[in-house]
Amino acid sequence: MAVRTTGAAVEGIIEVDSAISLTPFIEVASNLVDRVLDVSSGDYSDATLELIERWLAAHFYAIRDMRVANEKAGSVGQAFQYKVDLNLANTMYGQQAMMLDTDGKLLALSQGKSRRVGVTWLGTPPTTAEE
Repeated sequence: MAVRTTGAAVEGIIEVDSAISLTPFIEVASNLVDRVLDVSSGDYSDATLELIERWLAAHFYAIRDMRVANEKAGSVGQAFQYKVDLNLANTMYGQQAMMLDTDGKLLALSQGKSRRVGVTWLGTPPTTAEE
C-alpha cells in the first residue's frame, strides 16, 4: 500500500504530539481512500487524493488526541473540540475530507449509505441433455 501524504503534510493542518506516531493514521486514511474513492477510475487527481488522505489522517489523529477548544486558568477548566456526530462528521478534519470529495463517496460512507454491488441472473436455468 503506497501512501500519498506525509507526516509533515499532516502536521501542517493539525498540531501533533511528538510522542504519537502519525504512521497508523496515515495508513488507515490511505486504506480508506483506496477502498472508497475507487482511485483507479481516474475521477480524482493525484493532488486531490493526497489532500483527502491528509485531512482523513488528521481526522483519525484528532479522534486519538482530542483538540483543546477552550482553556481556563481561574477555576481550572478545559473544553475539547468535539461534535456530537458520527463517523467523518465527528471532526472538522473529517468534514473537510468529505468536502474535498466532490463525488460524495465519503459523505455516503459516513452516513451509512455505501453501495454494494450484486448480480442477478435473469436467464433460464441450464438444461441437462439426457441421452
